[in-house]
Amino acid sequence: MRFLKLIGLSAAFALLIAVILRFDPQRIATGLASADPSYVGAGLLLVQVQIVLSALRWRFTAARLGQHLSVGQAIGDYYLGTLLNQLLPGGVGGDAVRAVRNRTYDDGGWKVPAQAVIFERIAGQGVFFLIATVGVMLWPLLGGAMIPEELRHLLSGFALIVAGLVLVCLLLLRFPPRRIRPQLERLKSTLAQVFLQDGAWIMQTLFSIVIVASYIAMFMLASAAIGSPLPALAAVTAIPLCLLMMLIPATIAGWGAREAAAAALWPLFGYPASDGVAASILYGILALVGAAPGLAFILVALLKRQRR
Repeated sequence: MRFLKLIGLSAAFALLIAVILRFDPQRIATGLASADPSYVGAGLLLVQVQIVLSALRWRFTAARLGQHLSVGQAIGDYYLGTLLNQLLPGGVGGDAVRAVRNRTYDDGGWKVPAQAVIFERIAGQGVFFLIATVGVMLWPLLGGAMIPEELRHLLSGFALIVAGLVLVCLLLLRFPPRRIRPQLERLKSTLAQVFLQDGAWIMQTLFSIVIVASYIAMFMLASAAIGSPLPALAAVTAIPLCLLMMLIPATIAGWGAREAAAAALWPLFGYPASDGVAASILYGILALVGAAPGLAFILVALLKRQRR
């Protein structure tokens, strides 16, 4: 398993290098070196908004399950988890650390912390997939003239796959097989508790919409910083598709796959592929640097362990 993961990571980094070499590395370097500091500063500020709001969403989700986290604890652990997700393969190592750091030392001590972390991520990914799917479905109508036929078929296939997965999930929850019916009933009850009861859906939706919008805005700022401001249409079409690449488990924070997607999509808005690569690289740098305060929490954890 480790060998397969190593192959996947090597392939991802090889893809990143290949994309840079393929699409005018000098122009990419020039774009990054001349990035507008005001846009870069705004992007770094957005990272802080993402992390703090995500931490508050996690705290709210945990409270729905009966786990109480202080604001400082939630924000600190989220900075740590975000930084680790930027540095570790798969993008979920930091989430596992959040669950471990907040487990209890009794029977079932892992269950609620793990559920809180998983459902918090589901809340964000659900809204993100909704925006991406709607954008992909509307793209041919809003900008159909500029979409190549091959990409049009690819987008249609993506929309159909997502719609099919949603339909399967809904059917499973509505008509569960007898063998897994007890587990699904418990899952339905927990989902209702976290997302529906007592108006919880309002807070979950508001948190997730603002957080997802901040991710999209950050990519828009990264592209504007290197001199390629994107139209509003890109916010619900190209950028969500690029961000989807970050969910590929065989990468570290989407590096390589995200740049390849940007190289393919930026020419649809009149910019060279190299600008898409530069914007994606700058986005990755902003996300990593913006999560750097997580280093402080790593140092604190190491000092506490040393004292023990």
